[in-house]
Amino acid sequence: MSARARPRAAGRRRSRWPIFAGIAVLVGLVVGLLAVNGSFDEAIKEFTLPLEHEDIIRRQAAEKGVDAALIAAVIDTESKFSDAESSAGARGLMQITPAAAKFIEKQSGGTTFKMDDLSNPEINIRYGTFLLKELLERYEGDKAAALAAYNAGPGNADKWGGAGLTVSEIPFPETRAYVELVLERQKEYREKYASELGYGGG
Repeated sequence: MSARARPRAAGRRRSRWPIFAGIAVLVGLVVGLLAVNGSFDEAIKEFTLPLEHEDIIRRQAAEKGVDAALIAAVIDTESKFSDAESSAGARGLMQITPAAAKFIEKQSGGTTFKMDDLSNPEINIRYGTFLLKELLERYEGDKAAALAAYNAGPGNADKWGGAGLTVSEIPFPETRAYVELVLERQKEYREKYASELGYGGG
């Protein structure tokens, strides 16, 4: 019985090859067309290094004196430009915690803020950039210390050395990896989205 069944199974397997070949040809044609007009490279860039809300990022960068590529890099690392919520309750694009949101509201003179507002890209990026500005000023422009504080809290960043802290001196592996990734992404955003982020190139 098995000897007779095998040829029929083989026949069924062989019959699928034209379908697979047709799909492969179709995919090849689509990729080829995208590559010809440059859309393929653009699609890959947007998938591996997404950028949204660049108008808000540029505006907040100009208002608060924070590098636009750094803002984009923090958003990418924190949420991949999605309205996410962490297990700790951090919300939105730049993952603002309730405690940080209340601090920022108080410092910026806000009176009508609600936690649901952090789902609004304008508010979330404004608050996240405000926090970055405060941390950069606190640590005298030291990005490693500011980002370590953004990720693990100012208390830890102070304990690790504060201003002058280097990435290699960060003892928490997760925070060290976070800071390394943000700094790497900052360079990539500056190079790949120069025009979109307001550097005048690209």
